[in-house]
Amino acid sequence: MTIYDVIVVGGGPVGMSAAIEARLSGLSAVVVEPRSGVIDKACGEGLMPGAIPLLNRLGVYPEGRDLLGVTYRSGKYSVSHRFSSGVGKGVRRTELHGLLRSRSDELGVVFVEAMVNSVTEDSKGIVASSSNGVTVLGRYLIADGLHSNIAKAAGLVKNVPARRAKRFGIRQHFQVAPWSEFIEVFYTKTAEVYITPVSDTQVGVAVLGPRSTDFDQTIGSIPELSNRLMGAEPSSQRSGAGSFPQLTVARTKGRILLVGDASGYVDAITGEGLRLGFAQAKVAIECILANKPAAYERAWRRVSRDFRVLTQGLISAANSPIRMAIVPLASKLPWVFGLVVNRLAR
Repeated sequence: MTIYDVIVVGGGPVGMSAAIEARLSGLSAVVVEPRSGVIDKACGEGLMPGAIPLLNRLGVYPEGRDLLGVTYRSGKYSVSHRFSSGVGKGVRRTELHGLLRSRSDELGVVFVEAMVNSVTEDSKGIVASSSNGVTVLGRYLIADGLHSNIAKAAGLVKNVPARRAKRFGIRQHFQVAPWSEFIEVFYTKTAEVYITPVSDTQVGVAVLGPRSTDFDQTIGSIPELSNRLMGAEPSSQRSGAGSFPQLTVARTKGRILLVGDASGYVDAITGEGLRLGFAQAKVAIECILANKPAAYERAWRRVSRDFRVLTQGLISAANSPIRMAIVPLASKLPWVFGLVVNRLAR
């Protein structure tokens, strides 16, 4: 039986980027994923400028729609900042996934359609087994996914305090020409609405808020937005994701390394999840190449530090009595808003 250098459990964009990183480094890689074909996901679909060179170095060049910056809106208040580190991209998740899959196939990544439900480890490697009898052997295992079975089985998932508010995302696309070259974020009393242009004729609308959030009611509460979407035909099925947050106590255990959502996901509020996941995949493979998986913990903390600090701060503010003061305050201090955007976009 083949023994792979890297087993990747989870065939989303970050998991496949880890497999591509492995192949580009001369390692063999297998992706184990129960879903077949192109995988969609409810997300904002905005690639921050920092994500583009990370994808390009993998040989992946998404087209999509150029994104020049971010605008926050709330009632009569608004604040915008143009990215200083380059241009972002609004890209349908299905397009991005298809490009990553094509590049993976081109590089010889092996794909196995199965759900890993148990992992055993010894001093030499990993055995990943599924309920349908599939067994995969490898030297190391990288896991991705918001509700990763691997992270749970390894005892790396941290219980979220009951008092901590859980949030969910709902996303749908509409056939309408984008009216801005910026990602727009609308703040309401309980939720945020993200508008991401993904083509010349289509925008993605993502609503992020408590479980009770109603997609249509939230859109309807924003006259400017509801007017722009009035009469626009939906171009995708409405889909959801969550709950957030998913916290971890560590990102590595023995020969197991967690990347992307599996490594800990605070909230989608900053919109830079993919950029962060691609960076984590890169350093995870670097640690595997050095045969120092334990070094990944420090590398993970380094590449995700800004994200963790800024996201925690934004979530704390969004869940506090000052929530509706966030945009008015940012509009009065645009240089502070710009600093935050630049830190997250690079």
